[in-house]
Amino acid sequence: MRVLAAQELAPGACREVLAGTTPVALFNLSGTFHAISNVCLHRGGPLGQGVLDGPLVLCPWHAWAFDVTTGVSDVNPQLRVRRFDVKVEDGQVYVKAE
Repeated sequence: MRVLAAQELAPGACREVLAGTTPVALFNLSGTFHAISNVCLHRGGPLGQGVLDGPLVLCPWHAWAFDVTTGVSDVNPQLRVRRFDVKVEDGQVYVKAE
C-alpha cells in the first residue's frame, strides 16, 4: 500500500501513516525507510509521534524505546512491536501490512 512520497519524510524523521486500515509508524533512518506498529506496547502511545535516537524510537508518552529496524524493545528483547516490509519505488514509499 502506498503511504507517501519518499521526499515527504526527511532523514531522521518519523510519521504516522495508514497502510490500508493499519496504523503504522514510518521512519526514515539515514535514507532507509522502516515501518513498525504505531501502537506502543506499554500504554498504546503513538510511536509515529516519537523521537528517533539512532535506530531507536522513543514513545512520546512514557519513553519506552523500540528498534525501528526490528521492532524489539531496547530493555527487554522478549517485547517487540510488529514490523512491516517497506519498499521504495519511483520515489513512493509502500508498506506491506496485512
